This record gives sequence, C-alpha cells and structure tokens, in this order.
Amino acid sequence: MSHLRQCFNHSRKRSVMSDSTDTPKPPRPIVSSEHLASEHGWQMSELEYGLIIAFNGFSRWMVRCMNAAGHQDFNPLDVLVLHNVNHRNREKRLNDICFVLNVEDPHTVNYSLKKLIKAKLVKGTKRGKEIFYSPTEQGEEACSEYRKIRELCLIDPAVSTDSKSDEISHTAQVLRSISGLYDQASRAAASL
Repeated sequence: MSHLRQCFNHSRKRSVMSDSTDTPKPPRPIVSSEHLASEHGWQMSELEYGLIIAFNGFSRWMVRCMNAAGHQDFNPLDVLVLHNVNHRNREKRLNDICFVLNVEDPHTVNYSLKKLIKAKLVKGTKRGKEIFYSPTEQGEEACSEYRKIRELCLIDPAVSTDSKSDEISHTAQVLRSISGLYDQASRAAASL
C-alpha cells in the first residue's frame, strides 16, 4: 500500500509542479478556416471570419427589415439596389449601381432591377441607349418604412448601448480600404 501511496503522491507532485510552471497559452485567434491562416496571416483570417459573419448577419437583417416593411421575396442584393436607386434622389444607370455597390457582374444587378420594376418599386426611363432608374412613389415609401424599422430595431438599441459612433465610422473607413486590398488581390489571382 505504501508503494501505491508513494506513486500517487509522486504523480500528484509532478502534476502540481507542471501546473505551476506552465505558462497559460494565449487564446487562439477566431478564424473560419484555420488551414488558410499562415504564421503572418492570422490577422487577415480573423478579419475574413468577421466579414463572413457580419455579411451574413447584415444580409439576414436587410431581408427581415424589408419583410417588416411589407415587401417579401427580396434578397439582400435587391434591397441594396433599391436603396441605391433611391440614394440622393438621382437617376442611375446599371453601371452606376454596379460601381457604387462594387458588384462585378451586372447581370445580377439587372435581375434585381427587373424584380424591383415588377414589384413597382423602381422604374426605368430609356434615353438613347441607356436606361436610367429611379424609385417609384411606392419605392420611396418602401425605403421610408425600411428607415423607420431600422431606427426602431437597429439605431435606437445601438445608441442606447452607448455604441461609439467614431469607432463605427473608423471601422467603415478601414473596411473600404480593405476592399481595395481584396480587389487588387483578386486582379492578381486572375492573372495567375
């Protein structure tokens, strides 16, 4: 019995010693695909995971807010196109919308425009070879209702939780500059 007790005590001492000398491991970065995160690329992998969950959360929000505004069957791009067409009360061409939204494939935006026209939220006016898009009265009302719901469900809670508007603005600037980095990388990848 004493031999067993010695082994147990020795094992316990080793365990206590190793626990006291081990330094705590730093937390691992939160990434979506660890196999893509290189020694010098963890930060970009963390950013990409943040972009993925933010994009999906934002997409879900746009669709549900539009539903609450009384307009179902629209996907996130449809909602973005509607708001862009309504932006600053200026008519826009397909290329203008694609450029501002940073959408490479105009067919997807054109499809959204057709859906919005069919729903009587957007109208197109042909001038020469170009079509200029603007919101209908119903489209303006849909954007106004969306804004009310956005204020109630998103902005008011953000303000009441003391969100730092300067930090949000800075984050937006960083995201815009990061988009340029990804655009440049996609051009480089296309030339490989």
